[in-house]
Amino acid sequence: KITDTESATAAYEFTTLTAVPGNIKHNGAEIQLLDLPGIVEGAAEGKGRGRQVIATARTADLVLLMLDAGKGAVHKALLEEELFKCGIRVNIKPPDVTLTIKKAGGISFGKTVPLTHMNEKLCRNILGLYKIHNAEVVFREDATDDQFIDVIEGNRQYLPALYVYNKCDQITIEEVDQLARQPNSVVISCEWDLNLDYLVERIWEGLNLIRVYTKKRGNPPDVGEPFIM
Repeated sequence: KITDTESATAAYEFTTLTAVPGNIKHNGAEIQLLDLPGIVEGAAEGKGRGRQVIATARTADLVLLMLDAGKGAVHKALLEEELFKCGIRVNIKPPDVTLTIKKAGGISFGKTVPLTHMNEKLCRNILGLYKIHNAEVVFREDATDDQFIDVIEGNRQYLPALYVYNKCDQITIEEVDQLARQPNSVVISCEWDLNLDYLVERIWEGLNLIRVYTKKRGNPPDVGEPFIM
């Protein structure tokens, strides 16, 4: 309902079977929105064409995780787990750890902050598992071993995400208030067209887009069609 394209809807789950593109026009910009098929448990292993769906999500600038307000906690945990297994980290900054592979010289371990999860021995052991024997490692934050592995793998995608809780008309006002106060969360009702304008505004904020207006010398600025950056 926030784009110029219609997508199949029904009272049951998983009505979207293919990617449906649409455009959101907001603040002089056209934002492409892809309605992807739902992710089921086991999607990371390929169940329900999950790998194709998640591969498309990896190219996005912002991920909207559509959740049933009545089952929000369960669905949220399931989606995050499947995305995590496929190398997508939502609402997490990349660890401030530098790994520089060298041709010789062994392992050089350095840190600028106290470490509570990692130490030089554990670092060397993990690098050994990846057959890395010559490298320089610098920790600038208290990263965990899992985060260090993410740095070694080098193919993790760190994406901002919004948790969009639909069907808020089917839960109590206290539950709506609780969901709305959670970080990176928006509560809507497509059935009642409730809070959709706020959702569009949150999408705009999440994308961190900037409008740039051009101006020719001696002429007023062109405020009709800005450049979007």
